[in-house]
Amino acid sequence: MSSSVFSLALLQLPGATGPDMTFADIWEGGGFMMWLLAAAFLVGMLVIVWKLVDLTAKGARTRRVLRDVDALVAEGRIAEAIDVADRSKTPGGRILSEGLRRHNEGTERVVKAIENAGLIEMAKLERGLVILATVSTVAPLLGFLGTVIGMIQAFQAIELAGEVEATLVAGGIKVALITTASGLVIAIPVSIAHNYFVSRIDRLVIDMEESAQRTIDALHEIDVGRTAPVAR
Repeated sequence: MSSSVFSLALLQLPGATGPDMTFADIWEGGGFMMWLLAAAFLVGMLVIVWKLVDLTAKGARTRRVLRDVDALVAEGRIAEAIDVADRSKTPGGRILSEGLRRHNEGTERVVKAIENAGLIEMAKLERGLVILATVSTVAPLLGFLGTVIGMIQAFQAIELAGEVEATLVAGGIKVALITTASGLVIAIPVSIAHNYFVSRIDRLVIDMEESAQRTIDALHEIDVGRTAPVAR
């Protein structure tokens, strides 16, 4: 599946179509570097699909549990809010749960617990992004390396031929540039996907921070009401 997608992507390159240029020609012309580029493409696509499914599911469930917990905390039903947050098994649920469990220890302890849990959940949400960033950086470099190797081979062929022929030079350069084009074909969509996932995680983090702040404010009001002197 991934190899066929990679093939279709390569065939969209200008000059890559036509009766004299097939995917087999592109693959063979790119040399052994095409295997490394194909591996980078496969890894990138697998991570993209995984993160898309993961963030979509977590985002929907997290926003739902944030609304439910906010409503319960606003009504002072702390035990029920903790239960809902725990059962959700979402990043936002785990963050709020850690804070709510310390509601009797004061606002500072609640804030600290939420901050620590937030750092852990943030790291979990960002898993896989390093791989995408690496693929988007390494793929063009592999392509450039393949081009340099191809150019060296082309000049060696010219040296062995003992003369410079236009067809020999043009053919060698065309083959050498295949890997550069392939690397860019891989890097561009992977880079776009990486930035897209970063923006989705940022939006989700903002939602969780706003909910956490509402929870802190509500717990502070409850604490103040509990410690306020009773008028006689």
